[in-house]
Amino acid sequence: MNKFFIFLLSLSYTFGEPNKLTAYKIVSTMDKNLNSKNRVLTSEMIIHGRRKSRTIKSKSWSIGTEKSFTENLSPAREAGTKMLKLEEKLWTYSPQTDRIIQISGHMLRQSVNGSDMSYKDMMETRSISEIYNLTLEESIFIDNRDHWVIYMEAKVKGLSYPKRRAWIDKEYFLPIKEELYAKSGKLLKTTSMSNIKKTQGKWFPFHYKFKDELKRNSRGTEWIINEIEFDNEISESRFSKALLRK
Repeated sequence: MNKFFIFLLSLSYTFGEPNKLTAYKIVSTMDKNLNSKNRVLTSEMIIHGRRKSRTIKSKSWSIGTEKSFTENLSPAREAGTKMLKLEEKLWTYSPQTDRIIQISGHMLRQSVNGSDMSYKDMMETRSISEIYNLTLEESIFIDNRDHWVIYMEAKVKGLSYPKRRAWIDKEYFLPIKEELYAKSGKLLKTTSMSNIKKTQGKWFPFHYKFKDELKRNSRGTEWIINEIEFDNEISESRFSKALLRK
């Protein structure tokens, strides 16, 4: 009888803490799917304004989450604009002004190319489990697919979104939908992912949508990946301020 009671206690311990442990495992797998040792991609950002939309095509090189270099390819008025990120530092270059500007402080809150994304959105290098406490709230079906709903609350200061809620597909281990909140609970931004494809052994989204919920009449911003390659060697010289003007 005592052994049976101990067995029940062990089950209680195993399944009584499951939300936190399972949530961390889910999010860890999700992070691995979204990130890579390095990657090279070409993409289109479609910025939907009040009256019309505009498209910016670009090419990006990244090493982990710490280093990235992006160059706009078109349209002509945007071509040659570049952005360099080295850990927590960010610079932009505009051929129209021939100036390199470091983006810091309040400037990080500014919109990227008039889109629904801010520079600050691009700057976080830490994994989600490092900066958020995670709670598995429930499982739910969306479009006949099973998802976990995970709530995240900041455990460090200074985050753009102290609270988040993600709907993570159980097969893809990707956040198909996410809501980003202020500390007060006010909804600030929503994101979604679609066009999921298996690429080099892992599921990856080729279509993103971002919507700034504080923008009046915002129709959102789409980010479409046309081509992507993972884990090919990228020269460290690619991530140089000298390349911004070349």
